[in-house]
Amino acid sequence: MLWWLLGGSRGGRNRLRIIRALDREPMNANQLAEALDLDYKTVRHHLELLCEHDVLTTMGDGYGTMYFLSDRMEQHLDVLDEVADAAGLGDVDE
Repeated sequence: MLWWLLGGSRGGRNRLRIIRALDREPMNANQLAEALDLDYKTVRHHLELLCEHDVLTTMGDGYGTMYFLSDRMEQHLDVLDEVADAAGLGDVDE
């Protein structure tokens, strides 16, 4: 699943950046858009995909919804690094 989300599609680089940013600190979509210098709608699209595939979880609702890494993702951060490296995204950070 991580391979498809990161290495198998055009948005993989931005999804990886979002995951790494949320690993450091939970944020809402607006904070992520600002921190990563991305369009808000782009961030929302990636957040929806990542939540749908149990990479992220949320708390709250509406505009203030906060995003966190899911327990499952936190337990498999080593796999994230392996997939990122294999996809040529290993150097992606903020």
